[in-house]
Amino acid sequence: MSTLAIGVSTLNSDAGKGNYARLVLLHDNVGKVLVLLPAAKLLNLVSIWRETERHLQPVKGDDVKRFFSQNKLLSREGQQKLFSLPVFIDSTFEDQDMLDVVEPYSSLRFTADRSWYLASMRSIRMGLSVSDIENVQPQGDDETVITHAVERFTALRIRQRLEDTLGLPSLAPTTQKIIMLRSDPAAGVDRLVPVVKVDPSLSAQVMSWSVSPYYAAPGSIQSIDDAIIRVLGFDLVVNLALGIAMGKTLTLPEDTPRNQTPYWQQAVYTATLAERLAKKMPGDIRPKPGLVYLAGLLHNFGYVVLAHLFPPHFSLLSRYIEANPHLRLDYIEKHILHVTREQIGAWLMESWSLPKEIYNGVRYLNDPLNPKADAYAQLIHLANHALRQNGWADGPVEETLDRDVLAITGLTQAQVTEEIERMQNDSEILQDFSDSLASH
Repeated sequence: MSTLAIGVSTLNSDAGKGNYARLVLLHDNVGKVLVLLPAAKLLNLVSIWRETERHLQPVKGDDVKRFFSQNKLLSREGQQKLFSLPVFIDSTFEDQDMLDVVEPYSSLRFTADRSWYLASMRSIRMGLSVSDIENVQPQGDDETVITHAVERFTALRIRQRLEDTLGLPSLAPTTQKIIMLRSDPAAGVDRLVPVVKVDPSLSAQVMSWSVSPYYAAPGSIQSIDDAIIRVLGFDLVVNLALGIAMGKTLTLPEDTPRNQTPYWQQAVYTATLAERLAKKMPGDIRPKPGLVYLAGLLHNFGYVVLAHLFPPHFSLLSRYIEANPHLRLDYIEKHILHVTREQIGAWLMESWSLPKEIYNGVRYLNDPLNPKADAYAQLIHLANHALRQNGWADGPVEETLDRDVLAITGLTQAQVTEEIERMQNDSEILQDFSDSLASH
């Protein structure tokens, strides 16, 4: 399984040091510039654009890695020569004599003397802390926050039910029936088969899944009934059908952060790992693996909704994610849009009457120790963070998984590592599976 995302450390370990600086490479048609700001802070690109009247953009992650991995930058002479480029320095550093510099993509670290960049330095206030971001967020429940964001960043004015105002396509009749089946604990294969049979596209997809090597079904598959009853089962067919149906309601965004994991690949990997971890949990606290799988499959659906609702701002969001790879994605979304993908995704799932386990799992995956979070959110959190460590999911990389979350779920780091290794062995099949979902 090849690495897709370029993950970088969260940089939290040394963030308290007053001279700990993150080095960022930006460029435009004039040329390259260097930026130095407090390591854990968000680089506010708009501040630079406003102060310099240049529309500087982040350099692509692989190009940054190559640029700062040059052998000559391992020497003091090479490091000093680097600062022949123009340097924009955060105003909190303008009087610092020495800076401990880190470049996250390449892991280059060195100490820079102020004399190196004094002649080419320009001081700008451009770093924002997490508390700076949180302090300007709207207050209230998720619907209030979403309404505020929609009214502020679009031409829409909310005068009726919010879900009627967002301009989202209505769910297809087949999707509505599948949601009803998913929400009914008494529903079974006898009610699912007729729904699948009347949808030609879904029928073809179910037959395709049933003959996949991943399920290794003995004998030939003769019918939809055979595929569902003998091979796939109620849970899997409902979950995959619902994941595809919701994915088809909106077009995947194009102007995404570069080096991003493809949407469906991240969805399938997260769902697969989360479900496998659920089956490893102690029986008395184990959630329903099928619902865990669906929560994982839909965990990033709100990202597509953000792209649909806020097109111009979504492009800006993509550039901010590239410029701040060390920072949690939800903080960057709060800064740009004042709403996160988890908030709007979970809110929509609730308004569409999906099971509470699904939307709760999505809503609190970044806050797994919240009193409202449950095993679904905790498993999606663990799966997502473990995948980041292997370059198979987007977001900053933490060296270890949260011990408190592991303890609550009754899981160990060794169990997570074992399941990651199993996924590596299944990589070709999982990739084919992701591709088949993406094509539909």
